[in-house]
Amino acid sequence: MKRGWLGLVLLLLMAATAIAQTPTTPIQNLVPEIIATHPHDTNAYIQGLLYYDGVLYESTGSSGYPDSGYETTVRRVRIEDGAVLQQVAHGDDFFGEGLARLGDRLIQLSWTAGRATVYDRESLEIMETIAYEGEGWGLCFDGRYLYMSDGSPYISLRDAEDFSLIIRSMVTYGGQPVQAGLLNELECVGDSLYANLWRTDFIAVLDKTDMQVTALIDASSLLTEEERAQLGVGEVLNGIAYRPETETFFITGKGWPKLFEVRFVPVEP
Repeated sequence: MKRGWLGLVLLLLMAATAIAQTPTTPIQNLVPEIIATHPHDTNAYIQGLLYYDGVLYESTGSSGYPDSGYETTVRRVRIEDGAVLQQVAHGDDFFGEGLARLGDRLIQLSWTAGRATVYDRESLEIMETIAYEGEGWGLCFDGRYLYMSDGSPYISLRDAEDFSLIIRSMVTYGGQPVQAGLLNELECVGDSLYANLWRTDFIAVLDKTDMQVTALIDASSLLTEEERAQLGVGEVLNGIAYRPETETFFITGKGWPKLFEVRFVPVEP
């Protein structure tokens, strides 16, 4: 896909939208309403989560400690009992991050290795690797473009064919740039992006057209105090996947014992 003219058009549109944006746009407060709860593998340091055709695909990473028990993998997981149906693992030089599906392919980011790995979705066989600059955090595909977070206040729009960068757009909250180091795992749903906010219990909902935060989801009530007490440093909320046939979401965390199927509903007054 040729991206020169398209990138220019998108840049002009984004600039026009940024000028017209209103910092006073109301931000909705939401909470998860639990539909179902399923067991989840506590050895999964979840970096990317996606749902397709009745199963979950997960990208996991190592926590960085040799005795942590975590490793970088891509795996297919049965929802009902959390069983790992199939997986491939990477070496220590590759810290797995965001994961997206493009047809019959999966693409997995790396944190600092500067490469994305493309897999055949059925076999999980590695098809190719793609180099990119900077860090990789979250990734999702809306059927046309890839959206990527990288630890900055920006979301990158990338070409789905060759992963080339089209444009980077700043995410704003109440008219101000979001803090660096927050935007993490991403999920594309319609005109919105859902972004886990790293080291918090919150998920931000972004408008794809102008990258303003339109809603905040407080997921702090999902785990009990006893369950939270069993978690280590860094074992926080991360992983969000949309299930279109029921219009629900799957959410979990790094090393969490549970996977939740939820709807996001307004906070009761």
